[in-house]
Amino acid sequence: MGPSLPQAASLAGVQGDGAQLFGLPALRGRWLLLPLGIVAHLCMGTVYSWSVFRQPLEQALGLGATESMLPYTAALLCFALLMPVGGQLLPRLGPRRLMLLGGGVMALGYLVASRSQSIGQLVVGYGVIVGSGVGLAYGVPLAVAARWFPERQGLAMGLVVLGFGLSPLITAPLAYRLIASQGLAATLQLLGLAFLALMVAVALAMVLPPPGWQPPPNPRRQLPAVIVARAPQPATTAALLRSRSFCGLWLCYSLGALLGLSAIGISSPVGLEMIAIDPALAASCISLFAVFNGVSRPLFGWLSDRLRPSRVASLAYLLVLVGSLMMAGAGEGDLLTYLVAFSLFWASLGGWLAIAPAATLRCFDPERYAQTYGLVFTAYGAGALLGTLITGQLRDWLGSYSGAFLPMAVVAGVGIVLANLLLRPARQS
Repeated sequence: MGPSLPQAASLAGVQGDGAQLFGLPALRGRWLLLPLGIVAHLCMGTVYSWSVFRQPLEQALGLGATESMLPYTAALLCFALLMPVGGQLLPRLGPRRLMLLGGGVMALGYLVASRSQSIGQLVVGYGVIVGSGVGLAYGVPLAVAARWFPERQGLAMGLVVLGFGLSPLITAPLAYRLIASQGLAATLQLLGLAFLALMVAVALAMVLPPPGWQPPPNPRRQLPAVIVARAPQPATTAALLRSRSFCGLWLCYSLGALLGLSAIGISSPVGLEMIAIDPALAASCISLFAVFNGVSRPLFGWLSDRLRPSRVASLAYLLVLVGSLMMAGAGEGDLLTYLVAFSLFWASLGGWLAIAPAATLRCFDPERYAQTYGLVFTAYGAGALLGTLITGQLRDWLGSYSGAFLPMAVVAGVGIVLANLLLRPARQS
């Protein structure tokens, strides 16, 4: 069995009151963990670039819209299912070993996918194996950031997941150019090898602080008081799953993921089919959307440190509601409408990737954050499965993606109501 979390910290040279990181006092050295976490999430976030791969796959294998979404859907589903496993393994393996394991599995998946000759093989390689590797490694930088930044956890975690959101900004145009020049198989191989090297480098620096470590108080940086729900802590996993706080957060997160992931999965096809833009511009648009998805994460993390969860969640739903109503009336040539609406969609999903971990820390035992958030994150998988399959099926039934946007607006409205009912803070002194 690997070292416990405190042992893993001391093995990395983080000791006692004079804690150090990277040869610096811990109060300064901890900031270097954030860009390293961003790099790891940059690698893992390449799953969001799947829409760039879809059209070449549909042409090469003769696939429909629903079939070409299967590897992406499987990746997101396995990502979510392996998150609880990663949360349980973190105290046993420590952050370093767990990230090495996740990075290795993810790279293996890319190499398997590069040799695929059918949609089934792609589902196994890209969907199951890559998604599983991402699920194992995803929570490590978040847990490390939360422990080293107890006074601004929402912002720190939002900055780490910035990498996941900005990943398509780099990987979408990169993959598009590599596919055009090297082919699909070579592109997957190159991405897998590059990600393996980067994940190993980051893993070697992942370390948790000693037990009870706290930065010295700074009165000038005190956050405004926020009354948040802090229900009595469930004694068992079964009690946690039955608690009102968990059920409310899980349901709201699943709806937010359903809406955001549905939009992300159809971003490129909507641009090509509904708005009639060329493929190169569609790939560039994804890079633009990725900026909003990335920037919204630290923004919503910052808001989560200051506002009640219901208000931050309602804002994320409102972005989808506005974007859906805009796209419901869009047609060929409405480039500006497309850009604004999908920027809002991507920003909303980015917001949820900061809202959910911050709310988990607020509502449940922070010492069991990795295990609890792993369970909360299964909502992401449920939203991914339903959202991507429904939008693909609507496209096949109706012959266009235009029919998907009014239902999305309705779901966003329902989400606002549920957030204000279920994420309402408990009364406390």
